[in-house]
Amino acid sequence: MKKVIVIGAGFAGLSAATSLAKSGFDVTLLEKNSSQGGRARKLEIDGFTFDMGPSWYWMPDVFENFFKEFDTTVAEQYDLIRLDPSYAVFFSKDEVLRIPANLNEFYQLFEKHEPGSSVPLKKFLADAEYKYNVSMSDFVHKPSLSILEFIDFRILNAALRMDLFKSISKYIRNHFSNPQLIQLLEFPVLFLGAKPNETPALYSMMNYADIVLGTWYPQGGMYKIVEAMVNVAVKQGVKIKTDETVSKINIENGQAVSVVSNGKVYKADIVIGAGDYHHIEQNLLDEKYRNYTQTYWKSRKMAPSCLMYYLGIDKKIEGLEHHNLFFDTDFDKHAEEIYDRPQWPSHPLFYSTCASKTDSSVAPAGKENLVLLIPIAVDIEDNEQIREKYFDIMMNRLEHITGQSIKPFVIVKKSYCISDFKNDYNSFGGNAYGLANTLMQTAILKPTLKNKKINNLYYAGQLTVPGPGVPPSIISGQIVAKEIIKRFQITNLK
Repeated sequence: MKKVIVIGAGFAGLSAATSLAKSGFDVTLLEKNSSQGGRARKLEIDGFTFDMGPSWYWMPDVFENFFKEFDTTVAEQYDLIRLDPSYAVFFSKDEVLRIPANLNEFYQLFEKHEPGSSVPLKKFLADAEYKYNVSMSDFVHKPSLSILEFIDFRILNAALRMDLFKSISKYIRNHFSNPQLIQLLEFPVLFLGAKPNETPALYSMMNYADIVLGTWYPQGGMYKIVEAMVNVAVKQGVKIKTDETVSKINIENGQAVSVVSNGKVYKADIVIGAGDYHHIEQNLLDEKYRNYTQTYWKSRKMAPSCLMYYLGIDKKIEGLEHHNLFFDTDFDKHAEEIYDRPQWPSHPLFYSTCASKTDSSVAPAGKENLVLLIPIAVDIEDNEQIREKYFDIMMNRLEHITGQSIKPFVIVKKSYCISDFKNDYNSFGGNAYGLANTLMQTAILKPTLKNKKINNLYYAGQLTVPGPGVPPSIISGQIVAKEIIKRFQITNLK
Protein backbone atom coordinates (compact mmCIF):
# COMPACT_ATOMS: atom_id res chain seq x y z
CA MET A 1 0.00 0.00 0.00
CA LYS A 2 1.24 3.47 -0.89
CA LYS A 3 1.98 5.48 2.25
CA VAL A 4 0.48 8.99 2.34
CA ILE A 5 1.36 11.58 4.95
CA VAL A 6 -1.15 14.44 5.22
CA ILE A 7 -0.02 17.53 7.13
CA GLY A 8 -2.92 19.31 8.82
CA ALA A 9 -6.27 17.95 10.04
CA GLY A 10 -8.51 20.79 8.97
CA PHE A 11 -11.38 20.25 6.57
CA ALA A 12 -9.09 19.90 3.54
CA GLY A 13 -6.75 17.45 5.26
CA LEU A 14 -9.57 15.31 6.61
CA SER A 15 -11.28 15.29 3.22
CA ALA A 16 -8.13 14.29 1.32
CA ALA A 17 -7.08 11.68 3.89
CA THR A 18 -10.48 10.00 4.00
CA SER A 19 -10.87 9.92 0.22
CA LEU A 20 -7.44 8.35 -0.22
CA ALA A 21 -7.93 5.79 2.55
CA LYS A 22 -11.15 4.65 0.89
CA SER A 23 -9.17 4.05 -2.32
CA GLY A 24 -6.63 1.82 -0.66
CA PHE A 25 -3.85 4.16 0.45
CA ASP A 26 -2.17 3.84 3.85
CA VAL A 27 -2.86 7.33 5.26
CA THR A 28 -1.41 9.02 8.32
CA LEU A 29 -2.71 12.47 9.22
CA LEU A 30 -0.45 14.71 11.34
CA GLU A 31 -2.03 17.62 13.22
CA LYS A 32 -0.07 20.36 15.00
CA ASN A 33 -2.73 21.07 17.63
CA SER A 34 -4.22 18.81 20.29
CA SER A 35 -7.52 18.45 18.43
CA GLN A 36 -8.58 18.07 14.81
CA GLY A 37 -10.42 20.65 12.76
CA GLY A 38 -7.81 23.29 12.04
CA ARG A 39 -9.46 26.69 12.32
CA ALA A 40 -12.73 24.93 13.19
CA ARG A 41 -11.67 23.86 16.66
CA LYS A 42 -13.93 24.36 19.65
CA LEU A 43 -13.33 26.13 22.96
CA GLU A 44 -14.95 24.97 26.20
CA ILE A 45 -14.90 27.20 29.29
CA ASP A 46 -17.11 26.98 32.41
CA GLY A 47 -20.04 25.31 30.67
CA PHE A 48 -19.82 27.46 27.51
CA THR A 49 -18.86 25.93 24.13
CA PHE A 50 -17.63 28.17 21.33
CA ASP A 51 -16.85 27.46 17.69
CA MET A 52 -13.42 29.05 17.40
CA GLY A 53 -13.54 29.56 13.65
CA PRO A 54 -16.22 29.01 11.00
CA SER A 55 -19.77 29.61 12.20
CA TRP A 56 -21.75 29.80 8.93
CA TYR A 57 -23.09 26.59 7.40
CA TRP A 58 -23.78 27.30 3.72
CA MET A 59 -23.81 25.10 0.59
CA PRO A 60 -25.32 22.05 2.34
CA ASP A 61 -25.05 20.02 -0.87
CA VAL A 62 -21.24 19.93 -0.49
CA PHE A 63 -21.51 18.28 2.93
CA GLU A 64 -24.14 15.83 1.72
CA ASN A 65 -22.00 14.86 -1.27
CA PHE A 66 -18.94 14.35 0.91
CA PHE A 67 -20.63 11.98 3.35
CA LYS A 68 -22.41 10.17 0.52
CA GLU A 69 -18.98 9.09 -0.77
CA PHE A 70 -18.60 7.04 2.41
CA ASP A 71 -22.09 5.51 2.48
CA THR A 72 -23.45 7.80 5.15
CA THR A 73 -25.47 11.01 5.32
CA VAL A 74 -25.44 14.30 7.16
CA ALA A 75 -28.57 13.20 9.03
CA GLU A 76 -26.75 10.12 10.30
CA GLN A 77 -23.82 12.23 11.48
CA TYR A 78 -25.39 15.29 13.11
CA ASP A 79 -28.67 17.13 13.62
CA LEU A 80 -28.87 19.91 11.03
CA ILE A 81 -31.50 22.66 11.22
CA ARG A 82 -32.24 25.60 8.94
CA LEU A 83 -32.15 28.96 10.68
CA ASP A 84 -35.14 31.28 10.34
CA PRO A 85 -34.42 34.13 10.26
CA SER A 86 -31.17 33.29 8.54
CA TYR A 87 -29.54 36.30 10.16
CA ALA A 88 -30.18 39.91 11.16
CA VAL A 89 -28.55 43.01 9.68
CA PHE A 90 -28.43 46.07 11.92
CA PHE A 91 -28.05 49.37 10.05
CA SER A 92 -28.91 51.41 13.15
CA LYS A 93 -30.77 51.04 16.41
CA ASP A 94 -34.08 51.37 14.56
CA GLU A 95 -33.20 49.86 11.16
CA VAL A 96 -32.94 46.10 11.24
CA LEU A 97 -33.43 43.58 8.43
CA ARG A 98 -34.21 40.06 9.60
CA ILE A 99 -33.62 37.79 6.63
CA PRO A 100 -36.40 35.21 6.28
CA ALA A 101 -35.70 31.64 5.19
CA ASN A 102 -38.91 31.62 3.13
CA LEU A 103 -38.19 32.86 -0.41
CA ASN A 104 -41.58 34.55 -0.89
CA GLU A 105 -41.07 36.44 2.35
CA PHE A 106 -37.65 37.48 1.07
CA TYR A 107 -39.26 38.90 -2.09
CA GLN A 108 -41.69 40.84 0.12
CA LEU A 109 -38.79 42.22 2.15
CA PHE A 110 -37.24 43.62 -1.04
CA GLU A 111 -40.57 45.07 -2.18
CA LYS A 112 -40.96 46.84 1.17
CA HIS A 113 -37.63 48.62 0.83
CA GLU A 114 -37.59 49.10 -2.96
CA PRO A 115 -41.00 48.79 -4.64
CA GLY A 116 -40.82 46.71 -7.79
CA SER A 117 -37.49 45.15 -6.85
CA SER A 118 -38.84 41.61 -6.51
CA VAL A 119 -38.95 41.35 -10.32
CA PRO A 120 -35.22 42.00 -10.90
CA LEU A 121 -34.51 39.97 -7.73
CA LYS A 122 -36.04 36.87 -9.29
CA LYS A 123 -33.88 37.29 -12.40
CA PHE A 124 -30.83 38.03 -10.23
CA LEU A 125 -31.36 34.81 -8.26
CA ALA A 126 -32.06 32.78 -11.40
CA ASP A 127 -28.72 33.95 -12.84
CA ALA A 128 -27.05 33.23 -9.49
CA GLU A 129 -28.49 29.70 -9.52
CA TYR A 130 -27.10 29.15 -13.02
CA LYS A 131 -23.65 30.33 -11.89
CA TYR A 132 -23.80 28.13 -8.80
CA ASN A 133 -24.79 25.01 -10.72
CA VAL A 134 -22.26 25.53 -13.51
CA SER A 135 -19.50 26.38 -11.04
CA MET A 136 -20.17 23.31 -8.94
CA SER A 137 -20.39 20.98 -11.92
CA ASP A 138 -17.79 22.41 -14.34
CA PHE A 139 -15.36 24.66 -12.48
CA VAL A 140 -14.99 24.16 -8.74
CA HIS A 141 -13.92 20.51 -8.90
CA LYS A 142 -11.20 21.07 -11.50
CA PRO A 143 -7.57 20.85 -10.30
CA SER A 144 -6.68 23.96 -12.34
CA LEU A 145 -3.31 22.54 -13.33
CA SER A 146 -3.68 23.68 -16.93
CA ILE A 147 -5.74 26.13 -18.98
CA LEU A 148 -6.57 23.15 -21.21
CA GLU A 149 -8.99 21.93 -18.53
CA PHE A 150 -11.24 24.82 -19.49
CA ILE A 151 -10.92 24.55 -23.28
CA ASP A 152 -14.30 22.97 -23.86
CA PHE A 153 -17.07 24.58 -25.92
CA ARG A 154 -19.70 23.96 -23.26
CA ILE A 155 -17.51 25.43 -20.53
CA LEU A 156 -16.42 28.40 -22.65
CA ASN A 157 -20.01 29.09 -23.59
CA ALA A 158 -21.01 28.93 -19.92
CA ALA A 159 -18.14 31.23 -18.97
CA LEU A 160 -19.64 33.98 -21.13
CA ARG A 161 -22.72 33.90 -18.90
CA MET A 162 -20.69 33.80 -15.68
CA ASP A 163 -19.83 37.54 -15.58
CA LEU A 164 -16.16 36.90 -14.86
CA PHE A 165 -15.06 40.34 -16.04
CA LYS A 166 -17.72 42.43 -14.31
CA SER A 167 -17.50 43.38 -10.64
CA ILE A 168 -20.21 42.15 -8.32
CA SER A 169 -20.55 45.70 -7.01
CA LYS A 170 -21.51 47.02 -10.45
CA TYR A 171 -23.59 43.95 -11.20
CA ILE A 172 -25.72 44.36 -8.08
CA ARG A 173 -26.19 48.09 -8.70
CA ASN A 174 -27.45 47.33 -12.20
CA HIS A 175 -30.37 45.55 -10.53
CA PHE A 176 -31.04 47.51 -7.33
CA SER A 177 -30.73 51.03 -5.95
CA ASN A 178 -31.64 50.79 -2.26
CA PRO A 179 -28.34 51.11 -0.33
CA GLN A 180 -29.38 48.68 2.39
CA LEU A 181 -30.42 45.99 -0.08
CA ILE A 182 -27.15 46.51 -1.95
CA GLN A 183 -25.15 45.99 1.25
CA LEU A 184 -27.22 42.91 2.02
CA LEU A 185 -26.35 41.39 -1.36
CA GLU A 186 -22.70 42.42 -1.11
CA PHE A 187 -22.28 40.92 2.36
CA PRO A 188 -21.47 37.32 1.25
CA VAL A 189 -18.45 38.72 -0.61
CA LEU A 190 -16.88 39.32 2.81
CA PHE A 191 -16.34 35.55 2.97
CA LEU A 192 -14.39 35.71 -0.29
CA GLY A 193 -11.83 38.17 1.00
CA ALA A 194 -11.98 41.09 -1.42
CA LYS A 195 -13.83 44.36 -1.92
CA PRO A 196 -17.07 44.07 -3.91
CA ASN A 197 -15.66 46.26 -6.70
CA GLU A 198 -12.73 43.83 -7.10
CA THR A 199 -14.73 40.60 -6.88
CA PRO A 200 -16.07 39.07 -10.13
CA ALA A 201 -19.86 39.06 -10.50
CA LEU A 202 -19.48 35.30 -10.89
CA TYR A 203 -19.69 35.22 -7.11
CA SER A 204 -23.31 36.31 -7.08
CA MET A 205 -23.64 32.52 -6.87
CA MET A 206 -23.02 33.09 -3.14
CA ASN A 207 -26.29 35.01 -3.02
CA TYR A 208 -28.00 31.89 -4.29
CA ALA A 209 -26.25 29.87 -1.57
CA ASP A 210 -27.31 32.42 1.04
CA ILE A 211 -30.89 33.22 0.02
CA VAL A 212 -32.13 30.04 -1.67
CA LEU A 213 -30.05 27.20 -0.21
CA GLY A 214 -30.16 28.86 3.19
CA THR A 215 -28.21 29.21 6.42
CA TRP A 216 -28.03 26.06 8.52
CA TYR A 217 -26.68 25.02 11.90
CA PRO A 218 -25.51 21.63 13.22
CA GLN A 219 -26.83 21.24 16.77
CA GLY A 220 -23.86 21.23 19.13
CA GLY A 221 -21.92 23.61 16.91
CA MET A 222 -19.75 23.53 13.80
CA TYR A 223 -17.32 21.21 15.54
CA LYS A 224 -19.93 18.46 15.03
CA ILE A 225 -18.89 18.49 11.37
CA VAL A 226 -15.28 17.92 12.39
CA GLU A 227 -16.27 15.08 14.71
CA ALA A 228 -18.31 13.49 11.91
CA MET A 229 -15.45 13.76 9.42
CA VAL A 230 -13.00 12.33 11.94
CA ASN A 231 -15.41 9.45 12.60
CA VAL A 232 -15.65 8.68 8.88
CA ALA A 233 -11.88 9.04 8.42
CA VAL A 234 -11.10 6.57 11.20
CA LYS A 235 -13.61 4.08 9.79
CA GLN A 236 -11.80 4.28 6.46
CA GLY A 237 -8.52 3.51 8.20
CA VAL A 238 -6.92 6.94 8.51
CA LYS A 239 -4.42 7.14 11.38
CA ILE A 240 -4.79 10.55 13.01
CA LYS A 241 -2.00 11.84 15.23
CA THR A 242 -2.39 15.14 17.13
CA ASP A 243 0.27 17.31 18.81
CA GLU A 244 2.53 16.63 15.84
CA THR A 245 4.61 19.63 14.78
CA VAL A 246 6.07 18.91 11.35
CA SER A 247 9.50 20.50 10.91
CA LYS A 248 10.79 19.09 7.61
CA ILE A 249 9.82 17.34 4.39
CA ASN A 250 12.79 15.28 3.23
CA ILE A 251 13.48 15.12 -0.50
CA GLU A 252 15.60 12.57 -2.38
CA ASN A 253 15.97 12.41 -6.17
CA GLY A 254 13.01 14.69 -6.76
CA GLN A 255 10.74 12.72 -4.43
CA ALA A 256 9.34 13.51 -1.00
CA VAL A 257 10.46 10.46 0.96
CA SER A 258 9.57 11.33 4.54
CA VAL A 259 8.19 13.90 6.94
CA VAL A 260 9.87 14.83 10.22
CA SER A 261 7.57 15.59 13.18
CA ASN A 262 8.62 15.98 16.80
CA GLY A 263 11.94 14.36 15.88
CA LYS A 264 10.25 11.27 14.45
CA VAL A 265 10.55 10.35 10.76
CA TYR A 266 7.40 9.26 8.92
CA LYS A 267 8.25 7.56 5.62
CA ALA A 268 6.05 8.52 2.68
CA ASP A 269 5.32 7.67 -0.92
CA ILE A 270 3.12 10.78 -1.22
CA VAL A 271 2.87 13.93 0.91
CA ILE A 272 -0.04 16.37 1.08
CA GLY A 273 0.47 19.76 2.69
CA ALA A 274 -3.01 20.60 3.96
CA GLY A 275 -1.77 23.11 6.48
CA ASP A 276 -0.80 26.66 5.56
CA TYR A 277 0.64 26.50 2.01
CA HIS A 278 3.06 29.38 2.58
CA HIS A 279 4.39 27.84 5.80
CA ILE A 280 4.88 24.42 4.21
CA GLU A 281 6.75 25.89 1.24
CA GLN A 282 8.86 28.43 3.08
CA ASN A 283 9.64 26.50 6.26
CA LEU A 284 9.43 22.76 5.53
CA LEU A 285 11.13 22.70 2.13
CA ASP A 286 14.58 23.78 1.01
CA GLU A 287 14.42 26.84 -1.24
CA LYS A 288 15.22 24.93 -4.45
CA TYR A 289 12.07 22.81 -4.04
CA ARG A 290 9.58 25.64 -3.55
CA ASN A 291 6.95 26.59 -6.10
CA TYR A 292 6.99 30.25 -5.09
CA THR A 293 9.29 32.89 -3.66
CA GLN A 294 8.66 35.16 -0.70
CA THR A 295 8.24 37.99 -3.21
CA TYR A 296 5.41 36.05 -4.85
CA TRP A 297 3.66 35.49 -1.54
CA LYS A 298 4.01 39.12 -0.51
CA SER A 299 2.35 40.13 -3.78
CA ARG A 300 -0.75 38.03 -3.09
CA LYS A 301 -3.97 39.74 -2.05
CA MET A 302 -5.03 38.06 1.15
CA ALA A 303 -8.48 37.69 2.63
CA PRO A 304 -8.80 39.36 6.03
CA SER A 305 -7.71 38.32 9.43
CA CYS A 306 -10.03 39.06 12.32
CA LEU A 307 -10.27 39.95 15.97
CA MET A 308 -12.63 37.63 17.82
CA TYR A 309 -13.94 37.59 21.35
CA TYR A 310 -15.52 34.49 22.88
CA LEU A 311 -17.88 35.65 25.60
CA GLY A 312 -20.04 33.95 28.19
CA ILE A 313 -22.89 36.25 29.21
CA ASP A 314 -24.63 35.81 32.58
CA LYS A 315 -28.08 36.75 31.23
CA LYS A 316 -30.20 36.41 28.10
CA ILE A 317 -29.70 39.09 25.45
CA GLU A 318 -32.81 40.49 23.82
CA GLY A 319 -32.99 41.41 20.13
CA LEU A 320 -30.20 39.24 18.73
CA GLU A 321 -30.56 36.36 16.29
CA HIS A 322 -28.20 33.41 15.89
CA HIS A 323 -26.17 35.42 13.31
CA ASN A 324 -26.00 39.22 13.43
CA LEU A 325 -24.27 41.73 11.14
CA PHE A 326 -23.66 45.26 12.39
CA PHE A 327 -23.53 47.51 9.34
CA ASP A 328 -24.11 50.74 11.24
CA THR A 329 -20.88 52.30 9.94
CA ASP A 330 -19.31 52.91 6.51
CA PHE A 331 -18.86 49.57 4.68
CA ASP A 332 -16.55 51.03 2.00
CA LYS A 333 -14.24 52.76 4.45
CA HIS A 334 -13.80 49.60 6.51
CA ALA A 335 -12.99 47.68 3.32
CA GLU A 336 -10.38 50.29 2.34
CA GLU A 337 -8.75 49.94 5.76
CA ILE A 338 -8.46 46.20 5.21
CA TYR A 339 -7.24 46.11 1.60
CA ASP A 340 -6.02 49.53 0.39
CA ARG A 341 -4.54 51.15 3.49
CA PRO A 342 -4.00 48.25 5.91
CA GLN A 343 -4.67 49.48 9.44
CA TRP A 344 -6.99 48.93 12.34
CA PRO A 345 -10.41 50.20 11.23
CA SER A 346 -11.50 53.61 12.47
CA HIS A 347 -15.20 52.69 12.60
CA PRO A 348 -15.44 48.91 12.13
CA LEU A 349 -18.33 46.84 10.96
CA PHE A 350 -18.60 43.71 13.06
CA TYR A 351 -20.39 40.39 13.31
CA SER A 352 -21.75 38.45 16.25
CA THR A 353 -22.99 34.92 16.58
CA CYS A 354 -25.16 33.93 19.50
CA ALA A 355 -25.48 30.18 19.04
CA SER A 356 -27.33 29.79 22.34
CA LYS A 357 -30.35 31.38 20.62
CA THR A 358 -30.63 28.11 18.69
CA ASP A 359 -28.77 25.58 20.80
CA SER A 360 -29.21 25.23 24.57
CA SER A 361 -26.23 22.88 24.79
CA VAL A 362 -23.62 25.60 24.17
CA ALA A 363 -24.35 27.70 27.29
CA PRO A 364 -25.64 27.11 30.83
CA ALA A 365 -29.35 27.77 31.41
CA GLY A 366 -30.24 31.45 31.41
CA LYS A 367 -26.93 32.48 29.83
CA GLU A 368 -25.72 33.29 26.34
CA ASN A 369 -22.81 32.11 24.21
CA LEU A 370 -21.65 35.18 22.26
CA VAL A 371 -18.83 35.58 19.73
CA LEU A 372 -17.86 39.01 18.38
CA LEU A 373 -15.75 39.41 15.24
CA ILE A 374 -14.17 42.34 13.40
CA PRO A 375 -12.60 41.66 9.95
CA ILE A 376 -9.16 43.32 9.86
CA ALA A 377 -6.12 43.59 7.61
CA VAL A 378 -3.48 40.88 7.79
CA ASP A 379 -0.11 41.43 9.44
CA ILE A 380 -0.97 44.59 11.35
CA GLU A 381 0.01 45.20 14.97
CA ASP A 382 -1.71 42.95 17.49
CA ASN A 383 -1.51 43.45 21.25
CA GLU A 384 -3.79 43.30 24.28
CA GLN A 385 -4.25 47.07 24.45
CA ILE A 386 -5.55 47.18 20.88
CA ARG A 387 -7.77 44.15 21.43
CA GLU A 388 -9.34 45.75 24.51
CA LYS A 389 -9.94 49.01 22.67
CA TYR A 390 -11.95 47.20 20.00
CA PHE A 391 -13.73 45.05 22.56
CA ASP A 392 -15.05 48.24 24.14
CA ILE A 393 -16.04 49.61 20.71
CA MET A 394 -18.03 46.47 19.88
CA MET A 395 -19.65 46.20 23.31
CA ASN A 396 -20.68 49.86 23.36
CA ARG A 397 -22.28 49.57 19.94
CA LEU A 398 -23.93 46.27 20.84
CA GLU A 399 -25.42 47.77 24.00
CA HIS A 400 -26.59 50.89 22.17
CA ILE A 401 -28.22 49.03 19.30
CA THR A 402 -29.91 46.39 21.46
CA GLY A 403 -30.80 48.91 24.19
CA GLN A 404 -29.53 46.89 27.13
CA SER A 405 -26.56 46.47 29.44
CA ILE A 406 -24.34 43.52 28.49
CA LYS A 407 -20.73 44.25 29.42
CA PRO A 408 -21.22 43.97 33.22
CA PHE A 409 -22.61 40.45 32.67
CA VAL A 410 -19.52 39.06 30.90
CA ILE A 411 -18.33 36.07 32.97
CA VAL A 412 -16.17 34.36 30.31
CA LYS A 413 -13.89 36.34 28.01
CA LYS A 414 -11.17 35.21 25.62
CA SER A 415 -9.78 37.04 22.60
CA TYR A 416 -8.23 35.65 19.42
CA CYS A 417 -6.38 37.61 16.75
CA ILE A 418 -3.48 37.78 14.30
CA SER A 419 -0.75 36.46 16.59
CA ASP A 420 -2.95 33.51 17.57
CA PHE A 421 -3.61 32.60 13.93
CA LYS A 422 0.13 32.62 13.34
CA ASN A 423 0.96 30.60 16.45
CA ASP A 424 -1.82 28.02 16.17
CA TYR A 425 -2.07 27.57 12.39
CA ASN A 426 1.20 28.96 11.00
CA SER A 427 -1.15 31.32 9.16
CA PHE A 428 0.46 33.50 6.49
CA GLY A 429 0.16 37.09 7.69
CA GLY A 430 -2.19 35.86 10.39
CA ASN A 431 -4.96 35.55 7.79
CA ALA A 432 -8.23 33.97 8.86
CA TYR A 433 -9.87 33.28 5.49
CA GLY A 434 -7.09 32.43 3.04
CA LEU A 435 -6.48 34.00 -0.36
CA ALA A 436 -8.83 36.66 -1.70
CA ASN A 437 -11.02 35.50 -4.59
CA THR A 438 -10.14 38.23 -7.06
CA LEU A 439 -10.17 37.58 -10.81
CA MET A 440 -6.36 37.41 -10.87
CA GLN A 441 -6.42 34.81 -8.09
CA THR A 442 -9.02 32.47 -9.54
CA ALA A 443 -8.61 28.89 -10.86
CA ILE A 444 -5.22 28.44 -12.59
CA LEU A 445 -4.09 31.81 -11.15
CA LYS A 446 -4.17 30.47 -7.60
CA PRO A 447 -1.15 28.73 -6.06
CA THR A 448 -1.09 25.32 -7.73
CA LEU A 449 -2.14 22.20 -5.84
CA LYS A 450 0.92 20.27 -7.05
CA ASN A 451 4.57 20.96 -6.37
CA LYS A 452 6.24 21.60 -9.73
CA LYS A 453 9.65 20.30 -8.64
CA ILE A 454 8.68 17.31 -6.52
CA ASN A 455 6.46 14.81 -8.27
CA ASN A 456 4.71 13.39 -5.19
CA LEU A 457 4.05 16.53 -3.13
CA TYR A 458 0.59 18.13 -3.24
CA TYR A 459 -1.23 20.95 -1.46
CA ALA A 460 -4.80 21.36 -0.24
CA GLY A 461 -6.68 24.05 1.66
CA GLN A 462 -7.82 27.63 1.41
CA LEU A 463 -4.63 29.00 -0.19
CA THR A 464 -5.04 26.83 -3.29
CA VAL A 465 -8.00 25.77 -5.46
CA PRO A 466 -10.89 26.24 -5.23
CA GLY A 467 -10.59 28.87 -2.45
CA PRO A 468 -11.56 29.98 1.05
CA GLY A 469 -14.44 28.67 3.13
CA VAL A 470 -15.48 25.35 4.62
CA PRO A 471 -17.16 23.81 1.52
CA PRO A 472 -14.28 24.82 -0.80
CA SER A 473 -11.77 23.37 1.67
CA ILE A 474 -13.62 20.05 1.68
CA ILE A 475 -13.67 20.12 -2.12
CA SER A 476 -9.96 21.00 -2.19
CA GLY A 477 -9.15 17.78 -0.35
CA GLN A 478 -11.32 15.79 -2.74
CA ILE A 479 -9.63 17.33 -5.80
CA VAL A 480 -6.16 16.47 -4.52
CA ALA A 481 -7.23 12.93 -3.66
CA LYS A 482 -8.60 12.40 -7.17
CA GLU A 483 -5.36 13.65 -8.72
CA ILE A 484 -3.32 11.26 -6.58
CA ILE A 485 -5.63 8.31 -7.27
CA LYS A 486 -5.43 9.02 -11.00
CA ARG A 487 -1.66 9.38 -10.89
CA PHE A 488 -0.98 6.28 -8.83
CA GLN A 489 -3.79 4.23 -10.39
CA ILE A 490 -5.30 2.90 -7.20
CA THR A 491 -9.09 2.84 -7.09
CA ASN A 492 -11.73 1.42 -4.80
CA LEU A 493 -9.67 -1.31 -3.20
CA LYS A 494 -11.97 -1.30 -0.17
